[in-house]
Amino acid sequence: MAEIGKGVTAGKLAINVQKRLTRAQEKVLQKLGKADETRDAAFEEMVANFNKQMTEGTKLQKDLKAYLVAVKTMHDASRRLQDCLADMYEPEWFGKEEMDSLTEDTDTLWLDYHQNLTDKSLTTLDSYLAQFPDIKARIAKRDRKMVDFDSARHHFSSLQKGKKKDEAKIAKAEEELGRAQKIFEELNVELQDELPTLWDNRVGVYVNTFQSMARHQEKFHGEMSKLSQNLNDIMTKLEEQRELKKGGTAAAKTEDGAKSEEANHSESASSPPKRPGPPPSRPPPRLTPSPDLRQQCVSPMEGEASVAGTSTDSTTQQSAVTNGSDGELPPGFLYKVKAIHDYAATDGDELELKTGDSVLVLAFDNPDEQDDGWLLGVQESHWVENKNISAKGVFPENFTQKV
Repeated sequence: MAEIGKGVTAGKLAINVQKRLTRAQEKVLQKLGKADETRDAAFEEMVANFNKQMTEGTKLQKDLKAYLVAVKTMHDASRRLQDCLADMYEPEWFGKEEMDSLTEDTDTLWLDYHQNLTDKSLTTLDSYLAQFPDIKARIAKRDRKMVDFDSARHHFSSLQKGKKKDEAKIAKAEEELGRAQKIFEELNVELQDELPTLWDNRVGVYVNTFQSMARHQEKFHGEMSKLSQNLNDIMTKLEEQRELKKGGTAAAKTEDGAKSEEANHSESASSPPKRPGPPPSRPPPRLTPSPDLRQQCVSPMEGEASVAGTSTDSTTQQSAVTNGSDGELPPGFLYKVKAIHDYAATDGDELELKTGDSVLVLAFDNPDEQDDGWLLGVQESHWVENKNISAKGVFPENFTQKV
């Protein structure tokens, strides 16, 4: 059995070697113009399209894999950044639990995005390109069988044209020609059916690949946008909380130093004032109520002051205000300050100050609306003339001093 096996193998090898020699001789004769070659221009165009299609598909596959590597890299970078934020986020800070949940959701979103692109886009493209090697091999086989067909055709023709005709050789050559022609034509017909269909299918493959990518990108970025907004909200509230704590500490220090400030008041008033720093930063200005709304929201103090303006007590109150700290302030005012520097208002709810202006300080209706370093008041001259606080506004405390 071993000897037979060796014989069969050796026989096949000899046949293959002989086929290669015959094909090589046929190609040489065709190139020298001594033998005609079977040509099919339509099929050659199909093969050119096939090669172009395979090249483009392979490039798309390579670039898509590079994109997925980039997504994985971005995922890793995002995870490290989120882990860093989670590690340094102190337990007593606002939103600690929300931050931990947001970190986990972000990581899951990146994982799903990468997996969806792999499953729906790359896998589809891989399946599409998997058929090209087989078709390419069949095209090469078809080319070899075409050379075999041409060689058999030429051999049969030469025997027929010979002076001494050997009918047995001619019959055998004709049989070989028929067999070579059948093999070639079967491959040729199959490829002529498949190649145009494959060429047309490329559009659907590209559409499905990029539509899938677009859908998953839209979903990913939409959900990531929500998580980013949540992160921004947490950071904003954390900053607000910090400012509130900072404001409470500043208020306590101000209250503790109020007595020493009053004790040194007379000395400070007699000495030249120091140039203040810039006014404290403020959040965006609040909307100033319309005149009608302000009339509806007049405090009892304003109504009381209006009534007092028509009574005999108005003279006493006006005198008290005009005389400064020595007299009793009208009801509703906390104390009086004097501008030691000019201040140009930058928002509609701010009070314009000129050096020397006297301002009557009011309490805020809502203490939470008061910003650090700012007071609410009305020009004393306006109060004396109009007996109302319609022209009240906020101003920087460090531009004034108590009187």
